Amino acid sequence: MADFTSGLAESMADEVLERFERYVRIDTQAARDRTGSPSTPGQLELGRLLVGELTDIGLADAALDDNGYVTATLPGIGAGTDSPLPTIGLIAHLDVSPDAPAAGVEPLVHRDYRGGVIELPRAGTVLDPASMPDLAGKIGEDIVTSSGDTLLGADDKAGVAEIMTALAHLAAHPEPPRPHLRIAFTPDEEVGLGASLFDVEAFGARCAYTIDGSTLGELQDETFTAAEAIITIEGVDVHPGFATGKLVNAARLASRIVAALPADRLSPETTSGREGFIHIYELEGTAAAAKIRAIVRDFDDDLLAEHVALLREIAERVVGEEPTAKLSFEANPQYPNMRRHLESVPEVVDIAERALRAEGITPLRNPIRGGTDGSMLSAMGLPTPNLFAGGHEFHSVREWISVQDMAAAAAVIVRLAAEWGAG
Repeated sequence: MADFTSGLAESMADEVLERFERYVRIDTQAARDRTGSPSTPGQLELGRLLVGELTDIGLADAALDDNGYVTATLPGIGAGTDSPLPTIGLIAHLDVSPDAPAAGVEPLVHRDYRGGVIELPRAGTVLDPASMPDLAGKIGEDIVTSSGDTLLGADDKAGVAEIMTALAHLAAHPEPPRPHLRIAFTPDEEVGLGASLFDVEAFGARCAYTIDGSTLGELQDETFTAAEAIITIEGVDVHPGFATGKLVNAARLASRIVAALPADRLSPETTSGREGFIHIYELEGTAAAAKIRAIVRDFDDDLLAEHVALLREIAERVVGEEPTAKLSFEANPQYPNMRRHLESVPEVVDIAERALRAEGITPLRNPIRGGTDGSMLSAMGLPTPNLFAGGHEFHSVREWISVQDMAAAAAVIVRLAAEWGAG
């Protein structure tokens, strides 16, 4: 078996796995068009379970509110000085992505991975290190997957399990100084609404950390700025036998809009690093009406506006070629780049770097090609960078995570408390 990052991590491995396996079996898939918070009842089910477990750990104020937010407090322990203890937040999200099946998750643990393809028992799903370089680097570790026909839920139930495991450890080992720790598990992060009803003032933290990243060592203080575009087309539907010169097929117009987007740039599959994109994630339609949903992303606000303008121009041009067709174009902000809100509080990231190094992990400072609750929370006045949770291949049936990485993430949370407690 591969080594753990520390004896602290190794001591928490069994517990973090046991918690993770329990949490992923609860279906908490978010719904995009929500009519209330949370968007699905399974998130409340997991929230109630966590409140019970937090209470068992000793967090007496653990609560689940009507909107699906779980909050709790682990009181701090002073270092024998008169300095007031800071309050630091730890945040993960309850929901999983709507991009892949999420009901009936059956986690599998592949002990002591020896390399090569991992064949899952359902749906012909395979994990191939030839196309997954991160998996190739996990020889000797214990790999957790789904059974192949659902996502796993590491995004972000790994973060939930890691926070819970770290809290249990800290509650059982009250000797080292630590800050007051405020906990929040949020609903509907995967549909961009995890922070929409978050009460920053009531949370009362100086700063917070989401445990929602991927690769071991990730510490991220920059995200995409994000928008969603919804294009609705109304055609003219006529019986096809009598359609000559009359039919205006909305589905065909939608297809032409998608086909007119650049083929060699501005898509997720053709971009990397700091390059933005337009991603068509849903296309539905009939001859009478069609709808295109797209997410638009960039690290630069001006470039994001250019991408939205390009999509609008293409839609208006294509639909405008049919005078009797009607077009509706809606662009909605989703979350901002957190960097501008974190630059004024560099100590928040510096202390997280120290916690990683204390666990023997080299920090990885890559920007997130995505977003977290921390994007909105930072803009709302709660500086919130992101730390790794350990999962890979998010939002797909190929999702996987290493037990050793989960244990390392839990250990980093304990180290983070120690670094803040040291002043």
